[in-house]
Amino acid sequence: MEGVLWYVLTGTRGGANRVRLLHAIDERPRNANQLAEELDLDYKTVRHHLDVLMDNDIVENSGDDYGAVYLPTDEARRHWDTVEEIIEKVE
Repeated sequence: MEGVLWYVLTGTRGGANRVRLLHAIDERPRNANQLAEELDLDYKTVRHHLDVLMDNDIVENSGDDYGAVYLPTDEARRHWDTVEEIIEKVE
């Protein structure tokens, strides 16, 4: 999982936005629209990055598609020290 975190959050284009999303979700679970407003990003951009994070088992959603609230997975939480290290490096 640590390798996946480093790759998805720093090794690809868009990693910085994914770090911002993950950091915001950690502070308070939110839906895609709330994240777009909070981070001043396009809604479609947020959805794309959330899909990447979900495909890599870093975040999960609860609820219906539009109003789904996103939060870190248990697997990501188990490696949260790595996530914090990445956040510090990127910010």
